[in-house]
Amino acid sequence: MNAFLLQYLPIVIFLGIAAVLGLAFLVASATLAPSAPDPEKMSTYECGFNAFDDARMKFDVRFYLVSILFIIFDLEVAFLFPWAVALMKLPQDVAQFAFWSMMSFLGILTVGFIYEWKKGALEWE
Repeated sequence: MNAFLLQYLPIVIFLGIAAVLGLAFLVASATLAPSAPDPEKMSTYECGFNAFDDARMKFDVRFYLVSILFIIFDLEVAFLFPWAVALMKLPQDVAQFAFWSMMSFLGILTVGFIYEWKKGALEWE
């Protein structure tokens, strides 16, 4: 049983060192970091806008539209890299089908992007 548990000793040592370092960094930053709070630092900050008087105050919906469009295109690009890596490992006939499927997806996405651009949804005033 001891030989079996000795195999886990490096993991326990690693976790111990990580816990000690984490606590040391937290204590060091709490004690050594300069702290000079002023009203500007302590004021609330809301997504690029100044703090509102009322939490239910209306503001432009284009902010949400631009953020949703960014997320869509950002995720599409993020999934494109693993797809390209996996494409090279597929058999020729499956790879060809996967390639043209992705090209049709990118085409639909491009048409949507051009539509949004022409409608002025990406214009921020």
